[in-house]
Amino acid sequence: MLTAVTVNIGAASPARAERLLSWLAERDDDVILLTETSAGPGTKFLLERFQRAGYHVVKTPDIAGDRGAALISRIPLTGHEPDLFDQVSIPARVAAARLDTSPRTWWVSVYVPSRDRSADKTTRKEMFITSLLKVIEQLPADQRDHLVIGGDYNVIAADHRPLHPGFLPFEFALLDTLNAVGFTDTHAHCTPDVQSYSWIGRTGDGYCYDYVHVGAELPERIRECVYLHETREQGLTDHAAVQVRLHLEATRLTCGDLAGPDSIALF
Repeated sequence: MLTAVTVNIGAASPARAERLLSWLAERDDDVILLTETSAGPGTKFLLERFQRAGYHVVKTPDIAGDRGAALISRIPLTGHEPDLFDQVSIPARVAAARLDTSPRTWWVSVYVPSRDRSADKTTRKEMFITSLLKVIEQLPADQRDHLVIGGDYNVIAADHRPLHPGFLPFEFALLDTLNAVGFTDTHAHCTPDVQSYSWIGRTGDGYCYDYVHVGAELPERIRECVYLHETREQGLTDHAAVQVRLHLEATRLTCGDLAGPDSIALF
């Protein structure tokens, strides 16, 4: 059984990064998909600590201080896949790798840009979503059907309850298109008709922004998907994490202790 988690770390400060590391160390996940990473010391600390412990870390370089995504795995990689998603409009917001699982799987951590009402940010988000979907649709069938996508999509579904105003057709198209090309929302698969929330607005309204989807050959391998609100409740981030368990066979790397003595003050 393979356990994975995705969590938006909100460009964690040094102090919050240490707390996030403690939380992740207690979990012992096989795959960790981080979103809203940054070029700051908090993200650097998290990624370097995992690397030193023997995990594989995939991080596309940030561009001009933008936020991004990272993939951390204690399952051996059979290939870092930078070329798979190099046509996405903001490559730093995607981290992809091929994992040595049985059956072979491809994993993608993705952080879709947020936006306000400005034309520039709306266009930026639409270009990213359009380019991401184009890449996914053009993948060879075997890769697409064995793809696991997770992260902060910054969109809600067209049937979200409540259906918050202000979302545009291209935003609804992200989830609709994934469904149309054979992907399954792991949480909806496990708990149909349950409206989940991963982010709570200032007015107390809930939004489902964070997801894990699997390709057409993997739904029968889904064993569990839950939203972990402890990350919000403990102040580790303002997003709930998403945990998924998949029936995949894999040999794990021998990794060291994450909770070492080093302080983030060293960076």
